[in-house]
Amino acid sequence: MSQKRPDSYHVVKPGDPHPQGWKVPPVNDLRSAIELLKTIPGQYIETDREVDPKDELAGVYRYIGAGGTVMRPTRIGPAMTFNTIKDYPDSRVLVGLMASRERVSALLGAPTRELGIQMAAARRNVTPPIVIDNKDAVCQEVVYRAEDEGFDLRKILPAPTNTTEDAGPYFCLGLVLGSDPDDRDNVDVTIHRLCVQGKDELSIFFAPGRHIDAFRQKAEAAGKALAVSINMGLDPAIPIGACFEAPTTPFGFDELCVAGGLRGRPVELVECLTVQQRAIARAEIVIEGEILPNVRVEEDQNTRTGKAMPEFPGYTGEANPSLPVIKVKAITTRRNPILQTLVGPGEEHVSLAGIPTEASIHIECEDALPGLVQNVYAHSSGGGKFLVVLQVKKRNDGDDGMTKQAALIALAVYRELKNVIIVDEDVDLFDTNDVLWAMQTRFSGDMDTIFVPGVAGHVLDPSQTSLYDPRVTAKGTTTKTIYDATVPFHLKEHFVRAQFKEVDPSLWAPSLFGKEAE
Repeated sequence: MSQKRPDSYHVVKPGDPHPQGWKVPPVNDLRSAIELLKTIPGQYIETDREVDPKDELAGVYRYIGAGGTVMRPTRIGPAMTFNTIKDYPDSRVLVGLMASRERVSALLGAPTRELGIQMAAARRNVTPPIVIDNKDAVCQEVVYRAEDEGFDLRKILPAPTNTTEDAGPYFCLGLVLGSDPDDRDNVDVTIHRLCVQGKDELSIFFAPGRHIDAFRQKAEAAGKALAVSINMGLDPAIPIGACFEAPTTPFGFDELCVAGGLRGRPVELVECLTVQQRAIARAEIVIEGEILPNVRVEEDQNTRTGKAMPEFPGYTGEANPSLPVIKVKAITTRRNPILQTLVGPGEEHVSLAGIPTEASIHIECEDALPGLVQNVYAHSSGGGKFLVVLQVKKRNDGDDGMTKQAALIALAVYRELKNVIIVDEDVDLFDTNDVLWAMQTRFSGDMDTIFVPGVAGHVLDPSQTSLYDPRVTAKGTTTKTIYDATVPFHLKEHFVRAQFKEVDPSLWAPSLFGKEAE
């Protein structure tokens, strides 16, 4: 497959050693990811107790491990497979695979604090996908064709609903693969909101600026359908790599190359059976279909709840009155497939969206201001999108201004970002208490705050509407804010934290550090 990319990015060839030296685990699909987690205490559990995919499954996981912006009580906990799904004897459902940084670290190979840096390295060192023979594609072990008598995707796949208000059952981790109608090698892969509307129809919601939507519009203008595959149950490197956004992955860039960069080997694709498109060969489930031209449906046409599903900011989104329709042509699966899902506002969204956000900002800041930005954290409270903490290390008086420049770069490189907090190198950017401490002792509101009003943000933020702010003329417009909680360089000696003696605490409390008492 051809790959359009800036010349500055290196292509890793199969067999090359990983350029950063991380110990990348031997994971190449969902099942090998699960087997790895089984070896790590506290990261994975299963249950054989029957669960209803309608409302109940998400209700259970809310308490087990959803985390994120889910209404309390919730927590960060293990990934969980439900082996017995009501009315679906041949299916299993996995939730929360990437709902903690520790689990993502185990699955990708970099330490928790270096995941954004690892993602940045994968973006710089890409490995394009390859196409394999259909006979070698495990995703096509079982085939259901829409033309077959009695075909009904609602009876084949247990798409969950998260709450009683949901517009319908949703596939929450369906990676949609589409291509330019005039250039099949110009590919985009993105996760979209997919609601089951009938026995062979799904609605699809596109946030503004999505590249597959540009392909759809181009096909629709020509009166043609757009062939797509919906891929579910994947090597976690694939969906997290697909969550990069422009300008880090510009129009024409195939995000599957990032997953290849993470693994140091190519993602395998296969030709679909019923549409002119490719699918991910080691997926658990693939839905083959076409986005129909000039056909729209109300998202909640079957329930009339007025709601869609819980979204990453922690609120249930409004049902969209007019969405494009995917006509399903076939479903292919592995034997005894695992349907992978997530709880909309949970920590899994933070990992999927936030770690690529960290990588995007790190790439651009390092290119523009080498050595200044030490690390980036896309905070859970913003769903991995709205709030970023930048850790900087000032080297001279000029860096006082450069820290704010770094924050402006962050806002420029990630359009949906709303707030940036800047901290010094002695502050743990992953510790919210430490960040808030810096804001109490190194921040004066009228002097250290920068407002950038009237900027495009995210349509799912309920404060970015004219009802909330009468100045807003278009939904998804907001004031962005930079909070500089760093010490002016010339005052660094007056802001030295209390220094304690370095000791080995495990000698006094071995059980707390996983050691035996001496």
